[in-house]
Amino acid sequence: MQSPLPAFVKRDLDGFFGLFIDNLVQLLLIISLCSSLCGMSGEASELIYGRILPGAAVSLIVGNLFYAWQARRLAAKENRTDVCALPYGINTPSMLVYIFFVIKPAYDEAQDAEFAWKLGLIACLGSGAIEFLGAFVAERLRKHTPRAALLSTLAGIAIGFISMTFALQIWQWPIVAMAPLAIILVVYFSGIRLPLGLPGGLIAVSIGTLIAWMLPSEWTNKAMTGSAVATAWSQHGLQLPGVFLSDIVATLTEHKQRVLGLLGVIVPMGLFNLIGSLQNIESAEAAGDRYATAPSLAVNGIGTIVAACCGSCFPTTIYIGHPGWKGLGARAGYSTLNGVVITLLVFTGTLSLVASVVPVEAGIAIVFWIGIVITAQAFQATPTRHAPAVAIGLFPAIAAWGATVVMGAYIASGGSTIEATLASNSGAQVNGFWLHGLLTMERGYILTCMIVAAVSANLIDRKFSHAAIWSAAAAILTSLGLMHAYSIRGNGLDYYFPLFSGSNEIGGRNSDARMIAMAYLLMAIVFQLLGWHAGRTGQTDAASAEATHG
Repeated sequence: MQSPLPAFVKRDLDGFFGLFIDNLVQLLLIISLCSSLCGMSGEASELIYGRILPGAAVSLIVGNLFYAWQARRLAAKENRTDVCALPYGINTPSMLVYIFFVIKPAYDEAQDAEFAWKLGLIACLGSGAIEFLGAFVAERLRKHTPRAALLSTLAGIAIGFISMTFALQIWQWPIVAMAPLAIILVVYFSGIRLPLGLPGGLIAVSIGTLIAWMLPSEWTNKAMTGSAVATAWSQHGLQLPGVFLSDIVATLTEHKQRVLGLLGVIVPMGLFNLIGSLQNIESAEAAGDRYATAPSLAVNGIGTIVAACCGSCFPTTIYIGHPGWKGLGARAGYSTLNGVVITLLVFTGTLSLVASVVPVEAGIAIVFWIGIVITAQAFQATPTRHAPAVAIGLFPAIAAWGATVVMGAYIASGGSTIEATLASNSGAQVNGFWLHGLLTMERGYILTCMIVAAVSANLIDRKFSHAAIWSAAAAILTSLGLMHAYSIRGNGLDYYFPLFSGSNEIGGRNSDARMIAMAYLLMAIVFQLLGWHAGRTGQTDAASAEATHG
């Protein structure tokens, strides 16, 4: 059946610029952090440019082409022309976690960048395996989870880690970033068409780039100079991917204990990636595009496995933001174009050339707007009565953003650490906010967002037993260390698994969250008891609940 959806439409350019800028930022961050923190500089920079980046490019082209094909297939099946492909790219949280808790510690310990890279490959492979296997059971979870629980998590992430992050950057460098922001707001809030029908994203990026080149360096984030472009061009050259299965097998065989120690990072990140991708598929359905869960998640996992086998340490994922890209008018072509362009830039060694010509600030308004749309969708695409459930689900993600800011502030201060502060006073506060409470809410916040929103939505619908089950699940996950438990060393926050042998070897200050697990059990008991009371007094009717909440 031929698809009514063209391979490329004009508004795909807008979607491409948003997704491309996001992917470009991730790749440049990999270069910066791996070279400065993980010993991959000088001669060892070949690990970045010759292995990690080409491997990441292969995973990006595989996933982007699949999701573009999937969108055209859905369009043919439903005879529609408004289908938007699922956005796909490098998983930012996993990238940061794997750098700070897998690759950097390995390099600090052995002073061997290649060994650190190999452990990164194993972590990436493990995450991909969890995502792939989880694809075949995720649909059941989706069917029994209120939409408010899935979308509120994304909204919290969108507020803290997308819109807020880029909002700060926009107002930090306003001369370059706010003119593009004005164009994006006009085009996508008012809906007017620009002269000649030009895409708003293209115009926004072009104007931001022009302004940056016209201004002195003290007015912009970095100097835009011809010499910087020439230096970037001099670094071009063919960088093709390899296959590194033998390195993975050898490391698994020779360093079994070291690899087992990584499970504390690999397992929770793999589960969080799986749930996050599931939430993004639900977000796409809420926007009108229903994609089959199993193949969407399976290819997501395959992309991460391919990344590891081809040299990248960093998982890929279905991105948050499908409604935003669909709102831009993007369809399938933006995904194809993103995969092709990123792959060509990496394989030709010209990635840094683009960064030297186009300032990131010129394109971040697009991503900022996408975060706004995601947040709005969480309220618009759920029943009105579930709005409070969406709202309560925002708080753990906001706490995670706050914890990130606090940890960064402690590191930047160069003085006392969070660990030392809590050791001297477990009830320490930062400007009135409880420090320990902030850290406990941050750990496993994706799960916490989903569970508290699910509990709230079920209570609104007077499904008391369902709410009790969700609370009991929270107690189990907390006791296992997947929620709320943490270990902190200095300013480094890590997971803590109190039920597993050897967990005390993590060091630092450990919080096993046993009281929180007990509290969740108490909540489950309360819900069940009051549910029995409501049943005896005839207050469990769903229709009356609907009437009560509107």
